[in-house]
Amino acid sequence: MSALTFTLKYSPAQRVDLSPLVCDQLKELSLAEIAALELYCGKRKLRVDELFTLSGDDAQNIVIKNSNDKLDYIGKDLQNGTISVEGDAGAYLGMGLQGGTINVSGNVGIYAACEMKKGYLEISGNAGDLLGAALPGNKMGMKGGTILVKGNVGERAGDHMRRGNILIEGNAGDYCGSRMTAGTIAVMGQTGRFLGYAMRRGTLLLWNQPTLSASFNDCGTHTLAFLPMLFRSFKSLNSKFADSSVAFNRVRRFGGDMAEMGRGEVLVKI
Repeated sequence: MSALTFTLKYSPAQRVDLSPLVCDQLKELSLAEIAALELYCGKRKLRVDELFTLSGDDAQNIVIKNSNDKLDYIGKDLQNGTISVEGDAGAYLGMGLQGGTINVSGNVGIYAACEMKKGYLEISGNAGDLLGAALPGNKMGMKGGTILVKGNVGERAGDHMRRGNILIEGNAGDYCGSRMTAGTIAVMGQTGRFLGYAMRRGTLLLWNQPTLSASFNDCGTHTLAFLPMLFRSFKSLNSKFADSSVAFNRVRRFGGDMAEMGRGEVLVKI
C-alpha cells in the first residue's frame, strides 16, 4: 500500500476547510468516494478532486503536497494514523488532536493544536499565535500530547494549557505560558514580554534569562532530579531536545504568578 496523497493543483482564492480529510473518516472510502467529498472554500463547496490530484490507497498515512497557508483545519480531531504536510499549513492545524501524528515541513498559522488532547505534532518551520491554546471563550487549552516546533512561535503559546509538552527550539513571543494550569513549555531561544502571565501551575523551562514581572519570586538556585528524567523522555524525538549536550539539571527557579495561585515555576538554566 502507498500513502494516500493529496497534491494541491492550485492556490485557492479563499480559505479551505480540510477537516474531512483525516485518517479516521477516510479509511472505509474508495478513492472515487474520497474524490467526491466536498470541502468548504469560502462560501462555496468544492469537490476534493477539484483542488487536489489524488493517488495512493493507505488512508492511515496521508500526505498533503504543495500545501499552503490557505488550507485550514488539517488533522482536526485526528484519532490515529499519520498526516504529513509538505509545505505550509493554515489556521487550526491539529485542532482537538486526539491521537496519531502530524508532521509539517513548513510554517503553520494561528491556533495550531488548540485544545489538543493526545498525539504528536512536529512543525519544522514557525508557528503562529496561540499554539496549543484554548479557543476563544474556553478555559482549557492543550490537555496532553507533545508539540515540537523547530522554528519560532507567536504570542500566547500554551494559553490556558492544562497538560502535555510544548517544545520550542527557537524564540517565543509575548505572553508565552499565559494562564497555564499545568504542563511544560520549554524554550531554547528568547522569550518575549509578560512570560507566564497569570499562570496558576505548570513549568516554563528556559535556556536564556527572561524578563519577568514583579509578581514572580526569585527562589534561588536548585539542582532538580526530575530534569534528567524529563530530558530522557525527549530522546526519541528528531530534535535538538534529544541531544544530551543541551540537557541540564541546575537552574534558577522563579515562582509565580503570585497574582494568581503562585504555584507555577520558571526554571532558567545556569
